[in-house]
Amino acid sequence: TDEKPQPRLVLGLKYTGRGKPVITGLDRISKPGRRVYAGSKDIPWVRSGLGVNIVSTPKGLMTGRNARRNKVGGEILCNVW
Repeated sequence: TDEKPQPRLVLGLKYTGRGKPVITGLDRISKPGRRVYAGSKDIPWVRSGLGVNIVSTPKGLMTGRNARRNKVGGEILCNVW
């Protein structure tokens, strides 16, 4: 079979000085069977602004905040908090 490498999102683990994890949760929003798209005004806030969306836009991957600022929408890949 001709299997091609699949794109991946790799997150590194980071801890505070007290040993608590900085990233406490991750929700995958878009999945192969169900893609979720949003315009720049419709990108949701994560945990009242304490989290981050990862959005795939025509200008590349960026956070939801940067996508709103640049007025570009796209596919919401995941939420990280």
